[in-house]
Amino acid sequence: MRLSFSRRTDLALAALRALAEAPENRLTRTDLADRIGATPGFLAQVMPFLVGEGWVRSERGPGGGYRLMPEAFGARVIDVYELMEGKSAYRRCVLRDGPCPESNCEVHAVWAEARQVLIEGLQDMPVLQGEQP
Repeated sequence: MRLSFSRRTDLALAALRALAEAPENRLTRTDLADRIGATPGFLAQVMPFLVGEGWVRSERGPGGGYRLMPEAFGARVIDVYELMEGKSAYRRCVLRDGPCPESNCEVHAVWAEARQVLIEGLQDMPVLQGEQP
């Protein structure tokens, strides 16, 4: 687990929040990309994950775009992180770019404790604040 989110995770969180703030929880692909500072092409790499999770519905056609689904209001930041990064990201070494060797890691004990506190905090943090419409 890195100390920061990847750009994809950041965009996924931003997309959910932008849709929650939009009229009728809906935006065109271009409008959504503009609001979160992404290109439509990069947005297309993120949105299928949110659609697959049931948090967003993709709407085709001239008036198409993305619509936030009620299920998204139950999502926690850890859910989006795991969806975009994968659960194996927890086992990444803070010193090396790869799995933590544990027994040969100089900071494993401290990092494991800090990582657990971070995970618990993200489990308690909703992606969307407030009531669903």
